[in-house]
Amino acid sequence: MNIMQGLLYSKTHEWVKVEGDRVRVGLSDFAQHEMGDIVFVNLPEEGDMVTAGEAFTDIESVKAVSDVYAPVSGRIVAVNEELADDPALINSDCYEAWIVELEEVGGLDDLMDSTAYETFVASAE
Repeated sequence: MNIMQGLLYSKTHEWVKVEGDRVRVGLSDFAQHEMGDIVFVNLPEEGDMVTAGEAFTDIESVKAVSDVYAPVSGRIVAVNEELADDPALINSDCYEAWIVELEEVGGLDDLMDSTAYETFVASAE
């Protein structure tokens, strides 16, 4: 399993990359591996507000439909439209295949760094 350094992680296996006053959100390698082959991403709308800990979209894999939870609160300012045409990008490179970009972000202090996330995942296996 690949856990990228420099990102923040939630207990529901989403990653967050801080880029100035915006953050990008995606699924961790652990999450995409557990889901299996991803066949559809239900993309949210730009302008929507998300709340940390609440589902903001869902992803369909060959195994099941799974909710994706907002690791932080904020306003969606960009959606990765490439996932509409090729949802398997999450399987091939989950750390490049971000789902949304957020502004007005709150809750970063509640996330884990890569070392803490690695320990968290190891204890869950």
